[in-house]
Amino acid sequence: MFNSSRLNPADAGFLTRLASRLPPDTLRAPEPRDLEEPRGRWQGRAGAVARPRSTEEVAEIVRAAAEALVPIVPLGGGTGLVGGQVMAEGLPLLLSLDRMTAIRGVWPEENVLEVEAGATIEAIHHAAEAAGRLFPLTLASQGTAQIGGCLSTNAGGVNVLRYGTARELCLGIEAVLPDGSIMHGLKRLRKDNTGYDLRGLLIGAEGTLGIITGAMLKLFPRPAATGAAMVVVPGPAEALSLLALARDRIGEGVSAFELIGRNSYAFMAETMPDVRLPLPLPGWSVLIDLGLSSGEPAEVLEALLAEAMERGLVTDGVIAASEAQRQAFWAFRESIPEANRRIGAISSHDISVPLSRLADFIAEAEAALTPAGVRINCFGHVGDGNLHFNLFPAEGRGRADYAAQAADLALLVYDKVAERGGAFSAEHGVGRARTGDVAHYGDPARIAAMAAIKRALDPPGILNPGVMIPAAAMGHAALGQSE
Repeated sequence: MFNSSRLNPADAGFLTRLASRLPPDTLRAPEPRDLEEPRGRWQGRAGAVARPRSTEEVAEIVRAAAEALVPIVPLGGGTGLVGGQVMAEGLPLLLSLDRMTAIRGVWPEENVLEVEAGATIEAIHHAAEAAGRLFPLTLASQGTAQIGGCLSTNAGGVNVLRYGTARELCLGIEAVLPDGSIMHGLKRLRKDNTGYDLRGLLIGAEGTLGIITGAMLKLFPRPAATGAAMVVVPGPAEALSLLALARDRIGEGVSAFELIGRNSYAFMAETMPDVRLPLPLPGWSVLIDLGLSSGEPAEVLEALLAEAMERGLVTDGVIAASEAQRQAFWAFRESIPEANRRIGAISSHDISVPLSRLADFIAEAEAALTPAGVRINCFGHVGDGNLHFNLFPAEGRGRADYAAQAADLALLVYDKVAERGGAFSAEHGVGRARTGDVAHYGDPARIAAMAAIKRALDPPGILNPGVMIPAAAMGHAALGQSE
């Protein structure tokens, strides 16, 4: 029976016993960077950090923790923004796969690559490029983010519109289950109907059902030509009409489509003046990126934008004249989160709304927030319905001035999202920060099913306790949560 009250902290006796079962230097003391998330909003604790070199060593660590009822918190690149990698209560064992970085194999003719879970997204990009292929998962943090963490949160990135999320980019996984057994699921098959889709279950489970140690990833042909444009649009409704037009005219050649609000430019100018602004403070703009198998991207974009201007969807714009300018557009887009961090958000929201309802959501949410006197920075991968709808203090005020309002402001945003059939988490996951939102907005039957799966696979609850599933659904307060 699942009972987190039985879990023990990682005490010195356990660590001594664990060290005797592993090669030297597998355990080390936690460092400050291991115990906080990037924005510094949550601080964790840990008894030690385990750094295995192989899947077998991961299995040995999990078996030892299961025997001793010591909680394990998986630690990837540490780029998560919802507290899934930090645990504030007890002394868990952190499990880092930063030594498991090998590219185990590449099959270009099959468009498949096998990799260990500690490899960074950037390293996988380089391996795919060396084989003449493309791995399309692209994140601002790709130099640090590890594929294991990206799979565990089902990361999206900028190319979901064309290639799908991490789950759709993975053919199979190798994982250590909560009892220390190894699930060998690294098949290069695109069709396998021999049982439950455990791969799909563990991807997106945020380390609560198993530790992903390896993955078989899909590769794609590299586009023969790429191009991009930054264009000014009257508003979100016109941006969505432009997206529909672009897909009608260009089809799958549209790789990414990003909506960017005015405050993204204003915050960048205020906090990061060295970053060149691609447009002079527009109200709303779109970054559209193409990857074509044939044709000249600049000519394709010129034709698209000419038609869009005739329809009143675009009022101005710049087409990248070179790959360097295209990269400069993306450098601006990927710097927006850092500019936001320097301003200091009152409340940040990673949301998803059906495309047909997205423009109305933005307008109604902005109107509802007007009395609060906040600045809104709305930007994101609008092509797949994902927005970052973040609230900031008015000029001359600080985050502390809104401390009493922050929870109510977030609730207002999420209520508007729920009214339109949206989700309060689109790509960042649930972690420990959003379990209350799961309880408030989640479907009771789905929550009960998730809790039942967790109890079945992890009876003592040692893997990332307190993440994703509300405490009430487990029948008690899980470690790292409160009732």
